[in-house]
Amino acid sequence: MAKWIVALAGAAMVAGPVAAQSLNGGDRARIDRARPADREDVRYCLMQGKKGRDKGTVIGAAGGVGVGALAGGSLGESLLAGAAGAVAGRLIGKSEGTDATCDAVLARNP
Repeated sequence: MAKWIVALAGAAMVAGPVAAQSLNGGDRARIDRARPADREDVRYCLMQGKKGRDKGTVIGAAGGVGVGALAGGSLGESLLAGAAGAVAGRLIGKSEGTDATCDAVLARNP
């Protein structure tokens, strides 16, 4: 029972980034530099990429904490596994957040 509480607490700690779905200054500048016909597509694609990264972070962290808890790790070991899972999930989610169309739009509007 205590292991599941640790797993849920670790997952809750990293759930915060999902709520923050706004673009930073660099992304807004990229939208402003884009061709007028592509601006809405660039904004959409940047948001999709951000959602993919954030979703991957949460899934990776929850998976890491869960595996750490199930493997019988201590609180520190489980949280460390969650951190490693978050990093891996963010890297995977970064590439999975967009499709070929978004990749093309972002490539022609650097």
